[in-house]
Amino acid sequence: MLFNSLQFALFLPIVFVLYWFVFDRFISKSRQQLRLQNALIVVASYVFYGWWNWKFLLLIALTSFCSWSSGLLIGKVDSKKKAKAWMWVNIVLNLGILALFKYYDFFVMEFARLFHASADGLLLKVILPVGISFYTFQALSYSIDVYRGKIEPTKDIVAFFAFISFFPQLVAGPIERATNLLPQFLKKREFDYDTAVDGMRQILWGLFKKIVVADNCATYVNQVFSTSTGQSGSSLLLAAIFFTFQIYGDFSGYSDIAIGTAKLFGIKLIRNFNFPYFSRNIAEFWRRWHISLTTWFRDYLYIPLGGSKVSKTLLIRNTIIIFLVSGLWHGANWTYLAWGTYHAVLFLPLILTGKNRKYTNPVSEGRIFPTWKEAWRMLLTFVLVMMGWIIFRADSIGQAWAYYCGILNVSLLSVPQNGSAKMIPVLGMIVLMLVVEWIQRNKQHGLELHNVHWCFRYIIYSALAICIIFYYNQAETFIYFQF
Repeated sequence: MLFNSLQFALFLPIVFVLYWFVFDRFISKSRQQLRLQNALIVVASYVFYGWWNWKFLLLIALTSFCSWSSGLLIGKVDSKKKAKAWMWVNIVLNLGILALFKYYDFFVMEFARLFHASADGLLLKVILPVGISFYTFQALSYSIDVYRGKIEPTKDIVAFFAFISFFPQLVAGPIERATNLLPQFLKKREFDYDTAVDGMRQILWGLFKKIVVADNCATYVNQVFSTSTGQSGSSLLLAAIFFTFQIYGDFSGYSDIAIGTAKLFGIKLIRNFNFPYFSRNIAEFWRRWHISLTTWFRDYLYIPLGGSKVSKTLLIRNTIIIFLVSGLWHGANWTYLAWGTYHAVLFLPLILTGKNRKYTNPVSEGRIFPTWKEAWRMLLTFVLVMMGWIIFRADSIGQAWAYYCGILNVSLLSVPQNGSAKMIPVLGMIVLMLVVEWIQRNKQHGLELHNVHWCFRYIIYSALAICIIFYYNQAETFIYFQF
């Protein structure tokens, strides 16, 4: 089920009413209320997920049960060695399932190509389950944190299944930690009107970024990338710019809707984006982009490898591993590995010179406008990120290289073609998004308007709603569903 679909517009209020006004208000015992609310979350989440393909519900149920069982087994054993063994059993099992569905066919085909052999009889040709990378990493965090002693194993299987399958963030994150999300399913939740209203604002802003910005950018991007060899340099550059905002509007829009929806149920999810296109270098960009994934790799891979408290040689190794694994996490394609390598090359000089933590304060703090130096650094970082997105979006390394070559020729100075004039209103919406987020850059999201007069708030809400209705065509899928 898509957040931007009419089905979800009916699904959400039904679950909301059952959650707060049936299972909460008319059940007397608080413990029973909690279990019924959690059970409702599980059922609603399985309906939400099974809307695409009900067969994959067995997969997420298996992941949930095995991870829950591993936590109990880790907590019961009397030695660290046995606890570690059970943790690794769960890690191998979950990563094995992920590898089977996501990477098996890719590596079989690549080995067959390397040895000039046929792979037809060895391929599984299975559909990639939606969101498998997200809920697998969430399940892994639980068993690892139980082993590390950061959280007690839970015996409440309903609460645990709710933790793994919580529908707002099930398909495309944020990738939650057991230490943050699971305890929220183990205690009674109270409805808070102000939090729910803020959640509705965040949902509205997420829908604007997805439907108005991302989906309309996709029209031009798909057209140009599908015929990139015959496009002018200016058209290629414009499509690269639009894709940069498409993937941001699409993914951060999903995160806003997910976090806002969770607020309606009294659940607080971690922040996943912090206005990344206002970053002043690549290191700051990665602290602001897909925060739940980058911090997951930091805590569960980078630091166990030694982090930055190692020799220069090992520091280079650790950094390259992190970015290669990050690229591979996105999909089984050489383009994702190349994209990860590209960012590793950009990141290494900063971490080797100790400048990777240079910008931890908000940009232009206390000022309306950035300084010229800040504006230049943000523009340079944006261009570097945009050039990386070309690799990410391309179907192959060859297409990415041809795309770069196509930009860097005399046709770059021509007027973009292929319906670019129709994209002028969309460009205006991109500018509007950037202006709003620049003004709100110290807030949690673009529509956090607590101190704005109610009259102006409702004017803003109405204008955004009109834009969403005007630009809405059909429920387009989210880019990160494929990961």
